[in-house]
Amino acid sequence: MPTVLVVDDALFMRVTIGNIFKEFGFEVVGEAANGKEAVLLYDQLLPDLVTMDITMPVMTGIEAVQRIKAKHSDANIIMITALGQQTKIKTAIESGAKDFITKPFQPEQLKEVASNVLNLT
Repeated sequence: MPTVLVVDDALFMRVTIGNIFKEFGFEVVGEAANGKEAVLLYDQLLPDLVTMDITMPVMTGIEAVQRIKAKHSDANIIMITALGQQTKIKTAIESGAKDFITKPFQPEQLKEVASNVLNLT
């Protein structure tokens, strides 16, 4: 069962994303409300996958990706973004994120992106 760390400053989104992953047989091992928490939790949990919001307080998702990838080059990170953030998505991918998904999304879209990143298909 693949493990997931869900990172988003909105509790509603963390719960929604976590529930989607649980439905598809993933184990949600942690949640973070900002990039700083995400970096600390990644080091502790070493999840198979991270979903990372781009815009968050304390530390952005892009900064968190850079810090995680600097220590864990094999980290699998999917950015979760709002419409109109193409420049930030490009920066996130250049920083090491493997893929992205745009809000709002359907559960099947998240499953497909996660499966592709983890080579589960």
